[in-house]
Amino acid sequence: MPRAAEQPSLPDTLAGWLDLLEQRHGQRIELGLERVRTVRAAMGAPSDAVLITVGGTNGKGSCCAMLESILLAAGYRVGCYTSPHLLRYNERVRIDGKDADDARLVAAFAAVEAARGATPLTYFEHGTLAAWALFAAERPDVIILEVGLGGRLDAVNVFDADCAIVTGVAMDHMEYLGDTREKIGFEKAGIFRAGRPAVCGDPQPPASLLEHARAIGAELWVSGRDFGFGGDRQQWGYWRYALPAAQGALLRRGGLAYPALRGANQLLNAAAVLTALECLRQRLSVSMQHVRQGLMLVDVPGRFQVLPGRPAVVLDVAHNPQAAGVLAENLGNMGFYPETWAVLGMLGDKDVAGVVARMADRVDHWLLADLPGPRGLSAQALAERVREAGGRGDLHCFGSPADAFVAAQEGAAEGDRIVAFGSFLTVADVLAALRAARHG
Repeated sequence: MPRAAEQPSLPDTLAGWLDLLEQRHGQRIELGLERVRTVRAAMGAPSDAVLITVGGTNGKGSCCAMLESILLAAGYRVGCYTSPHLLRYNERVRIDGKDADDARLVAAFAAVEAARGATPLTYFEHGTLAAWALFAAERPDVIILEVGLGGRLDAVNVFDADCAIVTGVAMDHMEYLGDTREKIGFEKAGIFRAGRPAVCGDPQPPASLLEHARAIGAELWVSGRDFGFGGDRQQWGYWRYALPAAQGALLRRGGLAYPALRGANQLLNAAAVLTALECLRQRLSVSMQHVRQGLMLVDVPGRFQVLPGRPAVVLDVAHNPQAAGVLAENLGNMGFYPETWAVLGMLGDKDVAGVVARMADRVDHWLLADLPGPRGLSAQALAERVREAGGRGDLHCFGSPADAFVAAQEGAAEGDRIVAFGSFLTVADVLAALRAARHG
């Protein structure tokens, strides 16, 4: 009798699992919920944790970090799933403020593999379900899930949020989400649920988002209409109505220290976070002291991260025009620097012209880097786009962001500023080079 074919052995290391998933699926994006829903049902893995989902174009990572920090300060056990990572995959899955270790992630990947049968999953889908499996095993009080792309058809949307946040709606991933804010807004609003709080941190949301929330009966809170903020140089305050759509009494919370995350845009994110926590106050008891402590301690690498030393070094994962505009504004608020050296690497499917146009007035020297992979732009191709978009100053091309950063360090005077931005890959490579130099 012929021998049965042997089943291939599964990896026993995290690196092995990531290699396997990349070989199976690469970096393809396949939107849709049926595959993930099928495997989730097979997994079981129930959880009675309070679930908060965070979507939007920019600011998702900051909101997740603020929620995590405040809830940890309040004494809750918190699971937090974000993407992408900068240096290690473990950064994507956190329990109680710490990156998940390799052993837990390996067990979670194996649990998903056992449940999926013949159902194919993308790299992101497998990782999302693995994060959920890990959280189900750890039984935290609160789970925070960051949407990967869009919302309506993103893998995270198979989980029903007790409260959903959409930070804002801008033009990005248009080949998947649509070429207008109205189309993108509808996709983002897909994470809202009927009868549950839905927080919109965008003061000018697309009509499609408002209409979808109304159509499904979500309890929608909109920045500037139902809640907001104000402040001076020393402190800031938060306000909200007792009910959304400007109904009921006006409630105020003052004397708040500014978030440890830099940038004026962080108050938009912080106000949305406080609104979500207010909406969940019957299940999560969070005092204003917990809020103050959490905001003072929050940290997210790569979000307008200013490193100590001279010349000044700023790292920012800004990779679309809205994020680049915020970065340019934040750079303008830093004070005077004789010259700014920009280390830029971008993916070919991003709006390079829009990003460069918003940063052009802030940059004196462009140090352009090749990015790897089929989506990565070469430095030479990027140089052409920078010139076409109005980038002034001198341009130099390098084989990697790390090489470009070293050149910037060599060329910049002590009083100058170096800004590395344009992609997670750009910031990750610079961070890795800095870490290697520190430990080398």
